[in-house]
Amino acid sequence: MVDIEAVLADLAAEGDELDLLVADLEPAAWQRDTPAAGWTIAHQIGHLNWTDKVAAIAATDAEKFQELVREALPKVLTFVDEAAEEAAKTPAPELLADWRNDRKALVDALRRVPAGTKLPWFGPPMSVASMATARLMETWAHGQDVADALGVTRTPTPRLRHVAHIGVRTRNFAYLTHGKDAPAEEFRVELTAPDGSLWTWGPEDAAQRISGPALDFCQLVTQRRHIDDLALEVQGADALEWLGLAQAFAGPPGSGRTAGQFA
Repeated sequence: MVDIEAVLADLAAEGDELDLLVADLEPAAWQRDTPAAGWTIAHQIGHLNWTDKVAAIAATDAEKFQELVREALPKVLTFVDEAAEEAAKTPAPELLADWRNDRKALVDALRRVPAGTKLPWFGPPMSVASMATARLMETWAHGQDVADALGVTRTPTPRLRHVAHIGVRTRNFAYLTHGKDAPAEEFRVELTAPDGSLWTWGPEDAAQRISGPALDFCQLVTQRRHIDDLALEVQGADALEWLGLAQAFAGPPGSGRTAGQFA
């Protein structure tokens, strides 16, 4: 059984950590470019704020959420960028306050969802645990962009397990977004956690294998680092192909990062 309270606590903690990076920034610093083309720090926080707000609606008002989906359909490839662009116009103090309020509201809303309920989303319906871990993954990934823009190196935490888990679970989705059939056999993934312990997925005797630091794997599957800049070991042609496609987030294939970009 998933400990929902523990997952929600991790989601709140991930937001709080990113909050510390931006809380004391001068308004002009919110316009600093991040590694995501065309996105400033304000875009990053605005995107997180918008998505947290929409996720809370999904958890509390399914009918209103379906209205949002219908509005998004005509611009399915652009509505995320448009929402971030609009949010980035908000004065920094107001945007920060909104994000704080909305991410707390999301945690509170998810806590009140009856056990076993599936929440509507832009893709398949999601459990509360899946929604919370997806929001944590996005917060961590966009937080990496903010940290890179500020020249900050973050300390990895055990919360990376949520990100890594989504990265593994979305293997077949990554193939689908590229119009490819996923391999039938499971892969073995062995990651060294921040505390030195081992996190594993897949059968021990799998021929296709990935191993290395959990941080590196998470940076790869969220497309925040190029594989050539990471200490991941890969065995098998299929496993290597997957890492070139891996994408833990929804939507069309991302552009990722170039090799040596953060050297």
